[in-house]
Amino acid sequence: MSYRNLDIYKIAFDLFLKTHKASLLLPKHELYELGSQLRRSSDSVLTNIVEGYGRSCYKNDYIRFLVFSHASNDETINHLEKITILYPELALEFETLSKEYNLLGGKISNYKKWVKENWNKNKP
Repeated sequence: MSYRNLDIYKIAFDLFLKTHKASLLLPKHELYELGSQLRRSSDSVLTNIVEGYGRSCYKNDYIRFLVFSHASNDETINHLEKITILYPELALEFETLSKEYNLLGGKISNYKKWVKENWNKNKP
């Protein structure tokens, strides 16, 4: 089994690519401000899943990194919400991403609960 088989990883990776591309639509002065923060938080959702999985022999470490991933997911949603308000002409693109990150947040939360209850019994 690999982290690449996890649905949350696959979804987070796809969303990272979409988010990175969408962030480049922002005005030039935002590319290194809000755009950079958005790209970094989106990447953090993904990389914390990977790093946590790498430490999965320690259940509590794995859960901690899933918490970090979930927090970065919330941060990403917050950046997307700010962009939709500041740049209404881009709202459709960023609102769609926000909805997808909301769904991902639920999946990360459910997986975190599963790990807490089942990890030592049944590693994926």
